[in-house]
Parts: sequence; C-alpha cells; structure tokens
Amino acid sequence: MEKEDGDREKKEKLRQKLTKIQYEVTQNSATEPPFQNEYWNHREAGIYVDVVSGEPLFSSLDKFDSGCGWPSFSKPLAAQRLVKREDRSHFMLRTEVRSKKANSHLGHVFPDGPEPTGLRYCINSAALRFIPLAKLEAEGYGEYRALFTEKEERPGV
Repeated sequence: MEKEDGDREKKEKLRQKLTKIQYEVTQNSATEPPFQNEYWNHREAGIYVDVVSGEPLFSSLDKFDSGCGWPSFSKPLAAQRLVKREDRSHFMLRTEVRSKKANSHLGHVFPDGPEPTGLRYCINSAALRFIPLAKLEAEGYGEYRALFTEKEERPGV
C-alpha cells in the first residue's frame, strides 16, 4: 500500500510540473503531432535534456532535418543514458527510446539516419527541454560547452 501511495504522489507531482502533452508523452508513451511541436525545426546551439529529470540526452551538433516533423538526432550524448525497448504497438515493429534515469518515453530510433551512425533518433519535443549554449554553465551543464568549443576550433567544420 505504501508503494502505491508513493507512486500516486510521484505521478501527481509530475502532473503539476509538466504540461499535459509532456506528461502524456513521457509517462504514457503518447506521440505529439509532427510539424506542430517546439523543436522539430529548432536550430539554436545547445543541448536537449529529459524534461522530467534534466538528464543530458542530445546535442544540437547531432540534430538534423529528417523531414519527419519531429526533432531527429544521429546519436545521443551518451548511449548509456538511453534504454531501448521493442515496441509492437500500432501494428509495427519499432525500437522505443526511453531515458534511463527517469524512464521517460522519448520516441523511437530507426536505422535510416545519416552517417556515421546510420541512426535517426526521432524524439518528441515534449520529452525534451532545450538548454542554449549561452546558458549551459548557469543551468549546471557547463561540461558540455567543450563540445561546441571543439567544433569551433576545428577548421572546415
């Protein structure tokens, strides 16, 4: 009974913290509409974190326009922060992607992305919070600034 009460309390706190679509996507594996979400065509430099836990997940350096209407990334910041699961919903076989720390549903990964990974992480904007490059330190993600500094220092990139 205590575990149920704790789970109920945790869910209620999340409902208060998140918008309705953020809750539905991260907690109930919903999907937001394509081309009608916050980050599908977002081009600013920075990182994307789990909206529930703040866990760093993706970088704008790995974001690309796949034409699918959702943010697409060729790779995560760290593969160990993601959990992949078989998803047989909607009469399809797909690979679901969840955040490891908060177990948030993020989206799916497909084998049709650009090189060098060949992967397309198709992620719901509602599962993400964007941290602009200029605010990385202030938000506690200063260690990721080096990703962008390295890119600036490499000629031809």
